[in-house]
Amino acid sequence: MEGYEKLGYMALNVADVGRSCDFYERQVGLQASGDAEGVAFLRCSEDHHNISLHAADKPGLKRAGFEMKSAKALDELAARLAGEGIAVVEVPVAERKLLGLGRAFRITEPHTGATYEFYDHMRQWGGQPFQPTVAKIQRLGHFVLKVAAFEAACRFHTDVLGFRVSDEIDGTICFMRCHPNPYHHGVGLGRANETLLHHVNFMVTEVDDIGRAISRFAKAQVPIVNGPGRHPPSGSMFLYYLDPDGITVEYSFGMEEFPVEGARKPRVMEPIKASIDYWDSFLDPRKATVGAVERMSPTTKATEAAAE
Repeated sequence: MEGYEKLGYMALNVADVGRSCDFYERQVGLQASGDAEGVAFLRCSEDHHNISLHAADKPGLKRAGFEMKSAKALDELAARLAGEGIAVVEVPVAERKLLGLGRAFRITEPHTGATYEFYDHMRQWGGQPFQPTVAKIQRLGHFVLKVAAFEAACRFHTDVLGFRVSDEIDGTICFMRCHPNPYHHGVGLGRANETLLHHVNFMVTEVDDIGRAISRFAKAQVPIVNGPGRHPPSGSMFLYYLDPDGITVEYSFGMEEFPVEGARKPRVMEPIKASIDYWDSFLDPRKATVGAVERMSPTTKATEAAAE
């Protein structure tokens, strides 16, 4: 299997699209790339968008979108999912046009209820290249879900979706990369009593981006809920903060990269705080408490493949 290009975008449900769009532009450093049919699009790359904002009563995760290496990789994944009895749901042409997508399909991840979307390409931005503002954002990095059915969800992500485990914190957290994408993790799963979006991450190019954010957030009264600190599994420096709805967002600087061939074996770390943070940094109890996972409508037509 050719596999994944990257985690392409996150669709977030928010209470007030205008308020959240202003926050992600002015405080996070994304660039608005248009709006249509009540959806606001923002980017941190040359993609049409890397974040979409949708009005909803319950803030959290609407869906996560993954870009595949090729149309062949998309077809291979669709066939494997169908073989496992997973409904493969074609994204309608009109919606693909709105989202700037080529061929695309969605599934309901069976152990979290989260909607995952897979596509072969996204339209590139035809105007001004992405210009960093308050932070030099390198890319949309990853997301983490809190999961009740932890072991089953981990198996599905590796055995069916084809993600590779980079590290585990024994029995509590699994960090997986979107192979052959080299970054330590594009998806993380954490054991919990309920399923919830834990956080969404943006990777920054300078450690000063984290330092400046601390001052910027203090002036703007943006709650910092964890950090600055350093994650032992990935080696990343981090800072977690809350968006206007209380969704947890992370800046990270630095991350281990894996070769396609000859990668080291996954490590299993002790389930202690020091395995999460070398620095034993400040932790606010509001971290990762808002993030409802929206389930895909059961009335959506299922198909056997993503072809039109």
